Amino acid sequence: MVAITEFQKIGVGLMGFGLFFLLFGVLLYFDSVLLAFGNILFLCGLTFITGLRRTAHFFFQRHKFRGSFFFLGGVTLVLCRWPIIGMVAECYGFVLLFRSFFPVALSFVLSAVNLPFLSSWVSGSSSMV
Repeated sequence: MVAITEFQKIGVGLMGFGLFFLLFGVLLYFDSVLLAFGNILFLCGLTFITGLRRTAHFFFQRHKFRGSFFFLGGVTLVLCRWPIIGMVAECYGFVLLFRSFFPVALSFVLSAVNLPFLSSWVSGSSSMV
């Protein structure tokens, strides 16, 4: 069993509040203050969970430079009160940063849900049941 430190528990709380403020900021027509607060809380929570060194290593790898540039640039644009352009840049950067993780997450969700026609579609077989 993996032991969770107090810093990681705080990080989970910070990320939860960050995601809440991001969602609330989008629902309130891209309120720049809520989005900026959510971005800061999310990044602080990520740093608390994984640690400063691992977070910096994740964002500043050579092959992830473009994704990091768009993601952190989007955060900066939101902080400069350009919320719509900033969120678009953040979403694009998020997709670039985590594109190798999406197939793993999709296969996990499909195996947990166990829908036969989706499982056969993702695995590449052409027969639909």
